[in-house]
Formats: sequence, structure tokens, C-alpha cells
Amino acid sequence: MDLGDVLENGGYETVQCASAERALGIIQARPDICGLITDVELSGKTNGFELATAVSEARPQLPIVIVSGRAAPDPERMPKGAKFIARPCTGEDILSQLRGLLPC
Repeated sequence: MDLGDVLENGGYETVQCASAERALGIIQARPDICGLITDVELSGKTNGFELATAVSEARPQLPIVIVSGRAAPDPERMPKGAKFIARPCTGEDILSQLRGLLPC
């Protein structure tokens, strides 16, 4: 089960994007989006840390979660207020973190 399935099974509506560039464009165009969940490794030129930073600058109040197989987040690359979830983890681990973070 991929992350999109986990979120949808947990009751969240998702918008999945093929690249960070596309995700940033959608987030800027859609004020109804209530959070960003991204992996560090993404298709395209931009990685998840860069996407999270750009989103944080465009929408500072938007909750951001970065999920990755890395053992620990890179503090210099994490936007202020962003959360990091290390893999491996269960879908329920991710959902329990999100319930307290996302307003929707």
C-alpha cells in the first residue's frame, strides 16, 4: 500500500503529483489544500526538502510532513515547523501523526 492509499483509507482526500514542480503549482493555486506530505526522493529536479521549503515560503501556515527512509531529518534543510516521519513505519503511525497536525 502506498502513502496515497494510506491517507485515503484514513479519510483524507489526496492530490498526488508526479513532480515537486507540479505539486508546488497546485498548492499555490488551491487554497483549499490543508497540508503537504512529501517524500525526500521525488521525480524531477526538485527534492522533497526543496519542495517543503518552497511551500513553506508560499504558504507559511500550511502544515508540512516529510516522510523518508533516512534515519533522521537534515535540520539545515527542514523548513521551520515541518515534521519528519522516518520509515519504516506503519500506515497507522503516519495517520496518528497527521491527526494532530492537519486541520482537515
